[in-house]
Amino acid sequence: MVLPVYLPRLLGGPQGKEELIAGYFIQGYTDNEMLAALASIHGVILSLSTLKRSLRKLGLRRRLEPGGNIPLHDVIDAILNIIEHSGQCLGYRTVWKRVISQYNIRVTRDTVMELMRVIDANAVERRRKRRLLRRRYSSPGPNFIWHLDGYDKLKPFGFAIHGAIDGYSRRILWLEVGPSNNNPRIVATYFLETVRQLGGSPVRCRCDLGTENVLLEELQPLFAVNYDPDSADESCLLYGKSTSNQRIESWWGILRRQASDWWISLFQNLRNDGLIRDHDELCMECLRFCFMTVIQLELHQVAVLWNQHTIQMKKNNEGPRGKPDVMFFVPQLYDTRDHSLPCDNDLVEHCFETYGMDRPVHGCSEEFNELLRLLLQEEQVQPPTSVDEAVGFYAKLLDEIDRLDN
Repeated sequence: MVLPVYLPRLLGGPQGKEELIAGYFIQGYTDNEMLAALASIHGVILSLSTLKRSLRKLGLRRRLEPGGNIPLHDVIDAILNIIEHSGQCLGYRTVWKRVISQYNIRVTRDTVMELMRVIDANAVERRRKRRLLRRRYSSPGPNFIWHLDGYDKLKPFGFAIHGAIDGYSRRILWLEVGPSNNNPRIVATYFLETVRQLGGSPVRCRCDLGTENVLLEELQPLFAVNYDPDSADESCLLYGKSTSNQRIESWWGILRRQASDWWISLFQNLRNDGLIRDHDELCMECLRFCFMTVIQLELHQVAVLWNQHTIQMKKNNEGPRGKPDVMFFVPQLYDTRDHSLPCDNDLVEHCFETYGMDRPVHGCSEEFNELLRLLLQEEQVQPPTSVDEAVGFYAKLLDEIDRLDN
């Protein structure tokens, strides 16, 4: 499943009121944001005093009590675990959020900042003040416009990333890796999965002139006409240069700093060690099988944390200050509304049958998966789920293939 990962984690399955409150508290929601999310998303109506009483009952406090500091070694261990591998690209604010959300350690942001200056001083210096001046951007509300684009920095190693972001809330709608992002059926599948999950399509989509977007020329006007026969016009699908697709293009820089820079370095090192053979399709299939799942988990984590962090006001940004998830799902807090166009379920399923496609298992061809089962003498071969495991398994696969060739 793709999109459910990006919906608030608390939407998955039945949960009690206290569990919902604790979950939103750990994610960093303010009291007003929690009240709005509980009412709008879960149908749980609470007063502010009841919410505060529940927080006290659960022992949840935003400020540390005097003498109640967390042992420093626990915070250091959590930071070291987070900045291992691609986490080296993260800034102290993101690391601080992960310490709270992943390890449930209540620590001040300044403490994390000071510890990172000691633990990883070189990385802190590298990230200092990297800013770009951009033109002003505005959107009237969530689902008014989606920005779609492919990300090709890992493509030389066999991994094609595609993503979409909501123009108003800056919420990541999908962030997927696959063997290709040029196949129009793959892009259509990502789009339709999101429309199915949200129950509606955007008023407009913005993308570049690549052939991977040709099916959107049929899908986007189709949903607009289905909602209102007089609403579809040329503006429902906007084309332009990739450099002008501001929302998603600027976010690719965030992805590079937080994840892809590290992956590029890893694959370059493997290439320098002779473990990646350019233009060898069998080698690319091995890479995809070993690393596709790990990279996808990383992308999901990056997107979820982005959707839960607080966007600050900037001079070139007319959007509101807040969390992308809250701005997307509870727009009434910001005096706006959801602009999505409701879609008929039967129409969405028909579009899946006509334009969608099944994803390759583990990102590999069926022929390679069959070869893998024969090579390892296993009926069901599961891909690695960690970086170290993936590197080891990849080296093992290359040895097995070389042994057969000899």
